[in-house]
Amino acid sequence: MKLREFIIIIFLMQVPLGVLPQETQQPIVLVATVVGGDTILQAQLSSVTIYSTRKFKSPWDQKRYEKLVRNVQKVYPYARLAGLKLREYESVLKAAPSDRERKKIMKQAEKELTDKFGPELKKLNFSQGKILIKLIDRETGNSSYTLLQELRGKFTAFIWQQLARIFGYNLKINYDPLGEDYQIEEIVQRIEAGGFK
Repeated sequence: MKLREFIIIIFLMQVPLGVLPQETQQPIVLVATVVGGDTILQAQLSSVTIYSTRKFKSPWDQKRYEKLVRNVQKVYPYARLAGLKLREYESVLKAAPSDRERKKIMKQAEKELTDKFGPELKKLNFSQGKILIKLIDRETGNSSYTLLQELRGKFTAFIWQQLARIFGYNLKINYDPLGEDYQIEEIVQRIEAGGFK
């Protein structure tokens, strides 16, 4: 009797599983062409960049590259944010009626950004600062010096350039993705493609 009840219970437990609704998938619509009686489907694929495996001449070169990757990963979000904020502030500045109003807006923007990101940016080391200057140029299309000149004036840009030169930076340096900065460009492209986690 117990075996018979056990079999019935097992059988009844299996019945509901067969009537569960199946998940439906959204249909995918593709363009098709007929070539010689054969139907060939066409699909648009996103582009893929393939990088070869890096071979280093020495362990020191490998450590240097890994350090560059870490530094770019750390400062790239700040450079992207700088590009976004610059585009945002440009539209606000164009709408400002006078130079006095523009200066007021820039002071407010500077205070806002300093309050929000100042402590984090002060923690950057020397090489991260240099990379940030180059990546800001990449994101905005202008060197840091040019941006300072446009937004804060020539005298302020001159003062910041002299201060930067004392500490070994150059705000006038331009980003060169095909020359000196090719490794940084490759790392940025890999970050944008989701290559580094």
